[in-house]
Amino acid sequence: MTLFDRYLLGTFIKILVISFLSLTGLFVVIDMFGNLEEFISYADREGSLLQVLSSYYGARVLSFFDRISGLLALVAAIFTITWFQRTNELTAVMAAGIPRVRVVRPLVAATVIVALLAAANRELGLPQVRDRLSRNAQDWLGESARPLTPRRDNRTSILITGKATVAARQEITQPSFRLPNSLSQFGRQLAARQATYRPPAAEHPGGYLLEGVSQPADLPELASAAQDGTPVILTPQDHAWLKPDACFVVSDITFEHLVADSVWCQFSSTPQLIEVLRNPSLDYGADTRVTLHRRFVQPVLDVTLLFLGMPFVLSRSNRNIFVAAAQCLLLVAAFFVVILGCQTLGSTILVSPALAAWLPMLVFIPIAYVGALRRWE
Repeated sequence: MTLFDRYLLGTFIKILVISFLSLTGLFVVIDMFGNLEEFISYADREGSLLQVLSSYYGARVLSFFDRISGLLALVAAIFTITWFQRTNELTAVMAAGIPRVRVVRPLVAATVIVALLAAANRELGLPQVRDRLSRNAQDWLGESARPLTPRRDNRTSILITGKATVAARQEITQPSFRLPNSLSQFGRQLAARQATYRPPAAEHPGGYLLEGVSQPADLPELASAAQDGTPVILTPQDHAWLKPDACFVVSDITFEHLVADSVWCQFSSTPQLIEVLRNPSLDYGADTRVTLHRRFVQPVLDVTLLFLGMPFVLSRSNRNIFVAAAQCLLLVAAFFVVILGCQTLGSTILVSPALAAWLPMLVFIPIAYVGALRRWE
């Protein structure tokens, strides 16, 4: 690495860090003052206000970086080149016979590193704080009851419904599990006071412990049921660890899956998404498949955004840093509109999820290549 490369990269990193800290600080300050009363109320139970804020916003800073990493790299590169043009340093370098491609090569390498850091954050960082990201300031401790959207276990054909869920206790209040005809000995449904998710243990597989069962009334007299040799409903008659008014429903749908929304899929790692799609009990829609394919495409798109934006600066001696920023803004808007449009098409099954995720790359890479070929020579 030459002295010029270090000088260029130093400017790039400074702009990148300053931009990230400025945007993150603005987001934290605005959001914090809007929810300060809630954070103060949690401080007595969590230890201190600082601990609550660091736990809450630490997770959101990772999420914020994931959303703007590509944009940050582009802005840092644009501002770096524009600053070099403004101070005539770029003119002096080119007068020495150094081509444009040699000038921008360190910026491309830095953008690739930023894209890889963002990918590592999606795979390693965000899954660790996924639960915190799914809670807002009004329900940070997960103790508020939230409505439960019914979800069917495709393996057992049991429809899991209930009045509400409580995340902190992984509990369903007033559960009502609708049963298929193959389990007709239990009636049409299992109704109870509450149901709690229990992970796999020595006594049972993963599933839900129903307590205070009111339907069926003769539960203690019923034998456990199975489908294709696999246990589905465990009763007190065959399992001494169950109370007379309790039963256990085996399910591969965890509590996280039960209350999952777009946030859960967005902040899951690639292996977790693959595991969910292979789970016979679950049937996630096309949007989850689009998200999975996007994991492989996103780093390439982040770098492609740089190749799309740099020709706007290198095409002419534009020394106005604000004009460069405006051009960057228009480019990013068009870039993300196309990506969101393709994702919508894939989520509504108008095109296949794989095509929806890969189509933006197929559209923008040729454009970026032609622009770079013509402007960087």
